[in-house]
Amino acid sequence: MRANNVLATHALSTHALSTGALASLVVVTAAAATIVGPAAAPFGRASVASPQAGTKPGAEPRTLPAPARTVRAARTAPVRGPAGVRAKAAYLFDESAKRTMWSRHPATRLPIGSTTKVMTALIVIRHGQLNRKITIKRRYIDYAISHGGSRAGLRAGDRITTGQLLYAMLLPSGCDAAAALADVYGPGRVSFVRAMNRMAAKVGMKRTHYANFDGTPWPTPTSGYSTARDMVTLGRYALRNPTLREIVHHSRHVLPAGAGHHRYVWRTTNALLRYDPGVIGIKTGYTKTAGYCSLFAARSHGRELIGVVLNSSRTNQQARVTDAIKLLNWGFDH
Repeated sequence: MRANNVLATHALSTHALSTGALASLVVVTAAAATIVGPAAAPFGRASVASPQAGTKPGAEPRTLPAPARTVRAARTAPVRGPAGVRAKAAYLFDESAKRTMWSRHPATRLPIGSTTKVMTALIVIRHGQLNRKITIKRRYIDYAISHGGSRAGLRAGDRITTGQLLYAMLLPSGCDAAAALADVYGPGRVSFVRAMNRMAAKVGMKRTHYANFDGTPWPTPTSGYSTARDMVTLGRYALRNPTLREIVHHSRHVLPAGAGHHRYVWRTTNALLRYDPGVIGIKTGYTKTAGYCSLFAARSHGRELIGVVLNSSRTNQQARVTDAIKLLNWGFDH
């Protein structure tokens, strides 16, 4: 990275995310903010990285030298929220203390993209029968293609268990897997979406409406919506379910070839998992209207924080990772 692209650096206090000495650098560029840092190291007590601008999706970030540790002066002014968060709406909740830490436009209704699939998964898990085998139909694949949705690469004719399809839906954000689950567990897509909205009302998501089961922009780009506050309510509810909690913590899942199905390798869309072992998950989302979104959670020193960023950017997918790390670093520092 050229020196003239570096605009600012930021060092955290000794109360940052978790033990260990992750040394990275917050770099904000004119184009967009992205993150660098050792993927295996924990969030450190020194500083945490923001991704480099221009990093290609899936590309390994370049490691920068660790900045000198700085000593923060004693605060004399009221504590402010995290600096530099770009999301149109955001929310950070301390699950351990049961308190809201910070929010931006918490009640503004916005499209949420594939974070919709968290509710889809909860409806399926509630039904149980995770060993039930589902035959993948061609129409599930065609549905994902016709709506421009992300896919898990499912093959027509394969018979795959519900539990495996949850991985296919939540990691690579497979709309083909979501279509299969909604069709079988509705039964039918219309009934399934009704169940999603009933569940939303039950858990207290008062300003949320699901128009479909996967977050794709139909019938219109804004037919389905939620708020930052409601999304954190969903995240809190979802993480109480051990099955979902286990799935979203995986960065990769392999289904070996077996009787009735091909081999599959599913990788998560959640880049945040690469930056710290304390990150739990949960789910990313994107449409052109929703922008890049992330519902996330992390643990450190016995504390668990849950947060969301909605529309961090419409063009730079790393912006949601940058925003999430800024929120988590600030949250564990306060």
